[in-house]
Amino acid sequence: MKNVDLSTVLTALPFHRKDKEGNPAITSIENDHRLVQDGSIFICIKGFTFDGHQAAEEAVKKGAAAIVAERPVDVSVPVIYVPDTKRAMAQLAAHYYQYPTESFHLIGVTGTNGKTTTSHLIEQILQAAGETTGMIGTMYMKIGEQTIETKNTTPESLTLQKTFARMKQEGVTSAVMEVSSHALQEGRTNGTAFNVAVFTNLTQDHLDFHKTMDDYRTAKGLLFARLGNVVHPDQPAFAVLNADDEASDVYKSMTAAHVVTYGIDRKADIWAEDIRLTAEGTAFTIHYPNGTATIQSKLAGKFNVYNMLAAFAAAFVSGIEPELIKQTLQKVAGVAGRFELVPNSRDISVIVDYAHTPDSLINVLKTVRPLTKGRVWVIAGCGGDRDKTKRPLMAQAACQFSDEAVFTSDNPRSEDPQRILADMEAGVENQDYTVMEDRKEAIFHAISMARPGDAVVIAGKGHETYQIIGHNTIHFDDREVAREALLLGEGEKA
Repeated sequence: MKNVDLSTVLTALPFHRKDKEGNPAITSIENDHRLVQDGSIFICIKGFTFDGHQAAEEAVKKGAAAIVAERPVDVSVPVIYVPDTKRAMAQLAAHYYQYPTESFHLIGVTGTNGKTTTSHLIEQILQAAGETTGMIGTMYMKIGEQTIETKNTTPESLTLQKTFARMKQEGVTSAVMEVSSHALQEGRTNGTAFNVAVFTNLTQDHLDFHKTMDDYRTAKGLLFARLGNVVHPDQPAFAVLNADDEASDVYKSMTAAHVVTYGIDRKADIWAEDIRLTAEGTAFTIHYPNGTATIQSKLAGKFNVYNMLAAFAAAFVSGIEPELIKQTLQKVAGVAGRFELVPNSRDISVIVDYAHTPDSLINVLKTVRPLTKGRVWVIAGCGGDRDKTKRPLMAQAACQFSDEAVFTSDNPRSEDPQRILADMEAGVENQDYTVMEDRKEAIFHAISMARPGDAVVIAGKGHETYQIIGHNTIHFDDREVAREALLLGEGEKA
C-alpha cells in the first residue's frame, strides 16, 4: 500500500482511541525503533526483555509519523491507543500490505513433530508441479530461490505480512509455512488466508508456555478453527488431519473446511500399508481416492511415512497429480538435521536429528534399533528456559530405547546446565547413563566408544549451527563436531 494516509491505514482498527490531530502520509509500519524512517507508524510491543513504549520518543526523532501504543506515551505525533498492540499489529500489517496471501495458494503445517520435513516435502512437490514457491519455517524463509534466515518457526505478524508481500511481488504462486502453537496463540497469523491446513501430531512440548496439554491442543486447533468458514466452490479450503492422532477428532469439529484424513492404523482417506523399513529408506503402498501407488523413499522410519502421507494429502487436495507427487517423494533425499547421516569409514551409523521432544526421540531410536547390528548410543539434552516437565521424560526415552545414553547440554540459555541435567536424571533413578555437561565432549565420548556396527544418535539440535549459553550465542554444529570426532578416530585406527 503506497501513498496512503494514516486514516486509511486505521480502517483496519475499527475500535481505537486517537490522541492528537493529524493525518500524515504513511510510508511503512515498524515495531523495531531502529528501523523507523520518515513516515513510519511505530508499534510499541512489550517483549520479554524490552518494552517498545520506552522507545516511542526515539522513534519520533527518527521520523515516525504516528505511534500505536497500549499505555500513555508522551510524543508530538498522533498516538493510536489499543488494548493489545500485538493484535493490532497483525491487523494493521495485513491491511497495509493489502492481504497478500489472497494472491497465492498457502499451505500451513502445524503439529509437535514433523512440521519441517513435511513442509519441505510439500515445497518440493509444488516446485515439481511448476509452481513458483515460497516457504517459511524453522530453518529459514525462501522466496523463489532466495533464502533468508529466521529467528522463530513462525515470524511476528509484521515480518510475516512483509514476507508475504515480497512473495506476491516476486510472483510466488504457492507457499508453505510451519505454523507454531506460539504463533497461533499470539495471533501472529491473523490476517493470513490459508487454503490448506495440515496437522502432523500432538505430543508433549512447550508446556512452559501453554501450561497444559489441553491448552496446547487448543492453540494448535486455532489454525483449523480459522480455516474455511466461508465455503466457496471456487476457493475450497481443506483441513488435512492425522487420523491416528486423537487430537484430529477435536480439530475436525473445530473447522468448517473440507476434512481429508491420512494415517496408518485407523481408517483414513489416504493411508499406507505394506510398510517396509530398511537402512536404505522406506517402501510402502499408498491408497488415495480412486487410486493406489507404491512409493520407494530414501527417507527412513515410520515417522517419515506419516510425513510423506501428510505431504501427499496436502498436495493432492491442492490439485497436483498423484503420479507427480509419488515421483517427487521418491527423489527427495532428506532434510538437513532430520535423521541426517554423517558419512564415515568406521562402519558406525552417526545420525544427527532435531528430536527434542520425548515422542520424537522415541521415534528416531525406534527407527535406528532394527537397522543396527551393534549398540545404539544416544546423546540427548534439554533446552534451558523451556518446558521443564519434559526433561525426565526425555531421559526416560533415551535410557529405554538405547543401549548407551549420554546426557549433555543443549541450549541452556539462562539456566544452570547442571540444574537441567539434574532434572533429567530425576526421571531415571537406578538406570545406567553417562552425564557430560560439555556437548562436544559428549559427542567425542560416544563416537570414540562406538564400535563397528554401532549407531550414534545425536539428538536435539539438528540443523542448528549455534549453542546459546547464558546471553552468548556461540557457533556449534553437531554435524561438524561429529565429523571431527570421526576423523580423529579414523586417524587413530590408521
